[in-house]
Amino acid sequence: MPPHTYVQGMDNDAPVPALRPSEPPAEIIAAIAARHHRAGRGVMAVVNRLGTSFEDRLQALPEGWRNRLDGATEAALLRAYGLARAGGRVPTIGGRGHVALASISGALGGLGGLPSALAELPVAVTLILHQIQEVADHYGFDPAADPTRRETLQVFGAGSPLADDDGANSAFIGARLTFTGPALNRMIATIAPRLATALGPKLAAQAVPVLGAAAGAGLNAAYMGYYREMAHVRFGLLRLALDHDPLAVQDAFRRAVAPGRIAR
Repeated sequence: MPPHTYVQGMDNDAPVPALRPSEPPAEIIAAIAARHHRAGRGVMAVVNRLGTSFEDRLQALPEGWRNRLDGATEAALLRAYGLARAGGRVPTIGGRGHVALASISGALGGLGGLPSALAELPVAVTLILHQIQEVADHYGFDPAADPTRRETLQVFGAGSPLADDDGANSAFIGARLTFTGPALNRMIATIAPRLATALGPKLAAQAVPVLGAAAGAGLNAAYMGYYREMAHVRFGLLRLALDHDPLAVQDAFRRAVAPGRIAR
């Protein structure tokens, strides 16, 4: 599939095609909605299996560790985003490869408790972002292009491509932006606390040396699965928006994920 870099709302001056079908294929929208459903179910199932003590563990962490988690998450995003500048196609690792690497990383991070867990965080974030890039490449978007790299960050920061699902996402169909350094810093500053909150259970599970290794491996694998599905949702919809009216794509997806509409 040839690479595409234009979707309304992405940084590209190419014109919108004059004629294109307004309604996206219902079967493709249904498949993307099913991925959206599986994404939340998968990671939440793992967290629930490990118990409801994560919040208590986070509260019991030494003072200042939450701030360190926030800072480490922001630094990890910046580092991972910088690595995404590499030109050419993304080396294909595949879903299983990413999960295997993430599991090993999570296990190593849990061996030494909190210090090793924080040290492992940038590795986990970089692996997740690489996986998101691979999904973007699958849909024909250039992973090294600034608009695509911005969309990879949005996968970290949003529960879905809907503009008002949880306030975490600047709209799926957004205004064109010049992605300058300050704009990047603002985006990462917004996304980092949300990602830190999402990764909080991972840090809490890894807080117990040695025992945290198994939990870290399992949670890393779960996060990889979650963000892989969400990347397929986001870039699948963006790909549809190349050939169909973007607002119609967003509305069709909104209807498909409405309560009671997911059948698989």
